[in-house]
Amino acid sequence: MGSLDTNPTAFSAFGDEVGFQPLNPEDVRSYLHKTVDFISDYYKSVESMPVLPDVKPGYLQDELGAAPPSNSAPFEVTMKELKASVVPGMTHWASPNFFAFFPSTNSAAAIAGDLIASAMNTVGFTWQAAPAATEMEVLALDWLAQLLRLPTSFMNRTSAGRGTGGGVILGTTSEAMLVTLVAARDAALRQSGSDGVSGLPRLAVYAADQTHSTFFKACRLAGFDPANIRSIPTGPETDYALDPTKLLQIMQADVDAGLVPTYICATVGTTSSNAVDPVGAIADVAALFNAWVHVDAAYAGSACICPEFRHHLNGVERVDSISMSPHKWLLTCLDCTCLWVRDTHRLTDSLETNPEYLKNDASESGTVTDLKDMQVGVGRRFRGLKLWMVMRTYGATKLQEHIRSDVAMAKMFEDNVRDDDRFEVVVPRNFALVCFRIKPRGAMTEEDADETNRELMERLNRTGKAYLVHTAVGNRFVLRFAVGSSLQEERHVRSAWELIKKTTSEIMKGEIDAE
Repeated sequence: MGSLDTNPTAFSAFGDEVGFQPLNPEDVRSYLHKTVDFISDYYKSVESMPVLPDVKPGYLQDELGAAPPSNSAPFEVTMKELKASVVPGMTHWASPNFFAFFPSTNSAAAIAGDLIASAMNTVGFTWQAAPAATEMEVLALDWLAQLLRLPTSFMNRTSAGRGTGGGVILGTTSEAMLVTLVAARDAALRQSGSDGVSGLPRLAVYAADQTHSTFFKACRLAGFDPANIRSIPTGPETDYALDPTKLLQIMQADVDAGLVPTYICATVGTTSSNAVDPVGAIADVAALFNAWVHVDAAYAGSACICPEFRHHLNGVERVDSISMSPHKWLLTCLDCTCLWVRDTHRLTDSLETNPEYLKNDASESGTVTDLKDMQVGVGRRFRGLKLWMVMRTYGATKLQEHIRSDVAMAKMFEDNVRDDDRFEVVVPRNFALVCFRIKPRGAMTEEDADETNRELMERLNRTGKAYLVHTAVGNRFVLRFAVGSSLQEERHVRSAWELIKKTTSEIMKGEIDAE
């Protein structure tokens, strides 16, 4: 029984006293009704809340206590404390005034799918442990692959039957990078005739300096020598994308020095500036050295369901793996990163586990996919359900409409920035991210401009009416304006721009008064 203090004794249909029932059906119904009401009210009111909270580290322990309770409490008390203490300490990613990081989108269908998956609470390490969960993940990945127009070599099942490729839903892009790095590492060691891992110090990996920092972390976790992790400089001449010519020169120099080029990470939509590495040209270079190519399309991959953005993936048929995260921009709540590989055996050869207690006829038959063998861990959530529910409920047309609306709002903001001669757009806008700053004027140096932009960001964030973050592009302090929060409308973007203009005017007036 869930509410022990309000109904301390429960009885079965036979009159027998029963004990604690954490899944008492009436409690489930009552608690979830209250939870759904809370969620609905939260979405109605989040726009009026400060995007960034005003709390100090340790505040929650002071309010809720350092020790766990010994006795139960009514669920209403738990919800009251949630509203009074937790909500005010949240950075509201769901706020339509959130423009900081790439969005963490959500939808009614995704929330429903996640709730149902949590209630079923399957642990789908093998097909037999959760047939429908495994089949749903396979189906959802194949559906999304078709929306992205990925080649059939990446699909689990095609009209011709089961192929050599396939996918898996992981928690984050970090996991996708790690498992493909491990697979590439093992393949390179085998091909070079290495005795065990003795050849590991000779393996080299490559990425642009704009590549997400998680890539370099994953390389270290996979055992690559930090001295052989190449972070290739980029510049404005390529709009901060990886230069294939430079990549070829560096890889050839490594070969001449006795190293083995093993893995290249190409990014479609880098975090700092949304740069797009040329996938096809990078794949051509990699082929000269038999190196694995992974495409990280965590954010911008979602846009590629729209035909007008699909060209950013041209050449994907020649890469080894690609990942994208619907939890960023495709209305599917965390966590949901989709990884596709052209040859699943290259993953399972490195990640397979086969303890006696997991052996079963379905797995032994070779006709099913045991998703535990395509990830680091063994246990796994029923992530495929929410992704399927999003695609099934909204369909391709509405999902494309969602992407196009965000891009249109970002273009509107970009146009506003370009029309104000106090500002500059630092890199061409790709997708729904605008990188901009107050530009130097008069006697203002680049260092002065950096400090002015930092002050602008800090003032904006203190208002609670908008939240932006910065990055460094070409050693310049640059503000990122990322459109895409699920509740965002054009009026929120316009309001943010008005706030930016007003705050900038106040800063500049203060500078003039101080002279």
